[in-house]
Amino acid sequence: MNISQANALSIGKYLLSPLVKLTDSGRYAASVSVRSGRGCGTHDRIFRFVPSFATCEEATRYALSQGRSLIPA
Repeated sequence: MNISQANALSIGKYLLSPLVKLTDSGRYAASVSVRSGRGCGTHDRIFRFVPSFATCEEATRYALSQGRSLIPA
């Protein structure tokens, strides 16, 4: 299984990093890391999503979209 982490997006004090993994079925699984803070005050949460995707790009877009919805306005 290959894991890709690319296209990190900075929004205010948050850093969104999509994580895409090629599964054994040949489809892509999406996750997103939401990080805030600096140094020893860094907080990082990983969210995994149920849908699978035909392409890496679709999974990346979905992860970033979901990550944006998790950030407080």
